[in-house]
Amino acid sequence: MNTLALGPFTHATGVVSLPGSKSISNRVLLLAALAQGTTLIDNLLESDDTRVMLDALKALGVNWVKQGAQYSVTGAGGVFAVKAADLFLGNAGTAVRPLTAALALSGGNYRISGVPRMHERPIGDLVDGLRQLGAQIDYQGQDGFPPLAIRPAPTSAPISLAAPIRVRGDVSSQFLTSLLMALPLACGNQDASIEVDGELISKPYIDITLHLMAKFGVDVKREGWSRFTIPAGAHYVAPRHIMVEGDASSASYFLAAGAIGGGPVRVEGVGQASIQGDVHFSVVLNHMGANVMMGDHWIEVRGVSHDSGRLAGIELDCNLIPDAAMTLAVAALFADGPTTLNNIGSWRVKETDRISAMATELRKVGALVVEGPDFLRITPPAELKRGVAIDTYDDHRMAMCFSLISLADVEVTINDPACVGKTFPDYFARFQAIVRRQAVSPGTPAGQA
Repeated sequence: MNTLALGPFTHATGVVSLPGSKSISNRVLLLAALAQGTTLIDNLLESDDTRVMLDALKALGVNWVKQGAQYSVTGAGGVFAVKAADLFLGNAGTAVRPLTAALALSGGNYRISGVPRMHERPIGDLVDGLRQLGAQIDYQGQDGFPPLAIRPAPTSAPISLAAPIRVRGDVSSQFLTSLLMALPLACGNQDASIEVDGELISKPYIDITLHLMAKFGVDVKREGWSRFTIPAGAHYVAPRHIMVEGDASSASYFLAAGAIGGGPVRVEGVGQASIQGDVHFSVVLNHMGANVMMGDHWIEVRGVSHDSGRLAGIELDCNLIPDAAMTLAVAALFADGPTTLNNIGSWRVKETDRISAMATELRKVGALVVEGPDFLRITPPAELKRGVAIDTYDDHRMAMCFSLISLADVEVTINDPACVGKTFPDYFARFQAIVRRQAVSPGTPAGQA
């Protein structure tokens, strides 16, 4: 296994231009592929997850080319022209779920598979929703999980929008996103409605979906967070040009570095004008005592100004920032007192069981951790253990989060650092460009020299 030694560091300062948002990038690629016309995309994320989406679209007959820093995607103007394909999508949930829905309404024979962990991530609620329409989807392994085989609906029982589709809202917002993005393929001359059972998690990600659908000409009527209606005759039209804003989840690591390591650290590409919920991570850092400034397209963070130099422990409902909340779990090691992260049950069905993985690795560095079905309570140690090796579970966010430990003036080893290629291939180079070790006077907290 490859490893990377980081630290010891005490200070962080600098400017980081963010890569494109993963959530926005894969949504935009699929919408552009289904639209009528050609879309020019700027700042598309270059990563494993977008690569598998691009490869899948090419296999489905969608013509795209890279032109310098732009991607030009010529849409299919509706359902995919290629009616038979075997698609391997790695561990990219933002590709597997939306493509499953779009292919189920495209009238072809398709197979969708991924890495072993993808075959452990649930998809049953999405499949159930699509089957309510008459879609033909078979499990090729364990029921409720990929791999999947998709067949055309029989002419005797075609796709029907007569009744609202019902989908659970408490497992993954990607199920609702996938249905919303696919339904314009089947609307025809009647409305299509989705009703959400239970509390909808990760609402900001649905906001991203609705915002982008509107950019491509489909305005969804929303009744609270429980009912969504796509109007009759809805179809996607290329907006000609679209800019992918920076990744707010990726911003969290650098913003936390600024709070822990004194700063100032500025990220460029997200700010007050962002459509991503994870931009509110900066507000949480402010509540923890960090100094935060924000413009429309940038955020800057400096460390706390009081004598202890440490953040304040908090209790937080993380429903609105589920990915960035992982960064808070590590930032909690630099706080006075415990931090409790609630409403994080969705972590268990991500790239790994993130609640269990996070608890295990935090304990390695000396933290007292209480793990529940949908919460973590982290009490920092008086001093972090030195020379710890962090396992990353083939999870990009685990690797990036735990890089922050190096700012405690300790060396930390990250196992399998290449897993960050899923969303941020050059993360560690960017991180090491803003951190340094600075001589610390006796009694001065690390990061505040």
